[in-house]
This record gives sequence, C-alpha cells and structure tokens, in this order.
Amino acid sequence: MSRTVSKTSQEDLVQRGPMDHSRREQILAVAAEQFRTLGYQKTSISDIGRAIGISHAYVYRFFESKQSIGEAVCSQTLTEIACAAARVADSNDSATEKLRKLPMVLIEEGLRVFFKDRKLHDIVECAVSEGWCSARNHGATIQALLLRVVGQGRETGEFERKTAADEVAHSIRVAWTPFIHPVLLAQRDPEELRNDARIVTSMILRSLAP
Repeated sequence: MSRTVSKTSQEDLVQRGPMDHSRREQILAVAAEQFRTLGYQKTSISDIGRAIGISHAYVYRFFESKQSIGEAVCSQTLTEIACAAARVADSNDSATEKLRKLPMVLIEEGLRVFFKDRKLHDIVECAVSEGWCSARNHGATIQALLLRVVGQGRETGEFERKTAADEVAHSIRVAWTPFIHPVLLAQRDPEELRNDARIVTSMILRSLAP
C-alpha cells in the first residue's frame, strides 16, 4: 500500500529542497512518460532519475516519494479534464444547456484519458481508490462548477430556488458519478454512457424546473 501523504504534502504536492521550477517540471514530464510506458506500479524513483540522468537521491530533493510524484501527475491529468468542464461553465450558454453539456464533456475527456493514456488512467484510478488529495480536489472543482451553473440558472429563472444550492450541486454530482468516475467509466460501453447521461440529466433538469 502507498504511504499516507502528510498535510504539508497535500498542500504543495510534496516539493522538497530548493525551489527549482524547471527541474521539478522536468521530473514530472519524465515521470509521466515513464508511467505511460511502464505503468505507475512498475516505475521506480530510480527509473525516473535514470531517464533524466540524475540520481534517485536528487529526485527526493523535490518529491518525498513516488506517490507524491504520482499525485502531481494525476493532478495534471485531472486538471485537463476540469479545464474542459470549466470552458462549458464559462460559456455564454444558458444554465440548462450547460447542464446538458457538462456530463458529456466529462465523459469524453475521461474516455480520452482512458483510451489514449491507459496507464495514466490507472494512476487516476489509484488516486480515487486510495483517496489521494488530487482526486478529492477534482471532485471539489466539479462541485464548484456545478454550484456556479445552478446559481446562474436561479438568477435567470431556469431553476427552482427552494432547495439549498450546495445540496443541488452535490446531488447532481452524485447522480453523474456513474458517468464521470474513472473506475466506473472504464467498465461501460461509451455509447451507453452517453445515452444514460442524457437520460439522467433530462430528469435532473425536470426536477430543477421552477
């Protein structure tokens, strides 16, 4: 089992030693490539250091453990997915249209990672199953995006105002879990996922009608 990451590690993804942004980014880039090739479980700190031409001890100046590197790589992957969702939330579409588009975008981005970078997807699965900070932060980001869309829908009169907004956003995220959870996503037929997401979202929108 992976070692538990400390509170400090969760806050700064466990950077250690002198602040050397370019070297840290190089380590992350090489680690991501190693994870894509060998898989997270089979990649060691020594493998990463050897690929760069530095000692594993030098890698530890920037990261506390392999898990902390995995956290950072996972965070980058999930950030790409969250950014795609944010573009929908920031668009000029109505709140109703945004809620229709969001699960579809999350599905497509999740499938892109799964099919294009299967071994990186394994890191995301590990992050979710072990409760890594990166996975929790991703969930909080999606929750915040939903809260914004719900707020917009209430301001424009598209959605009801009786239920607490945070409860509405949380309920939507829970209802969408089968379509956006990385482990569940990998177990379903893509077209079936898209169809079910459309059906569930239509029901959500009907329940939100004023």
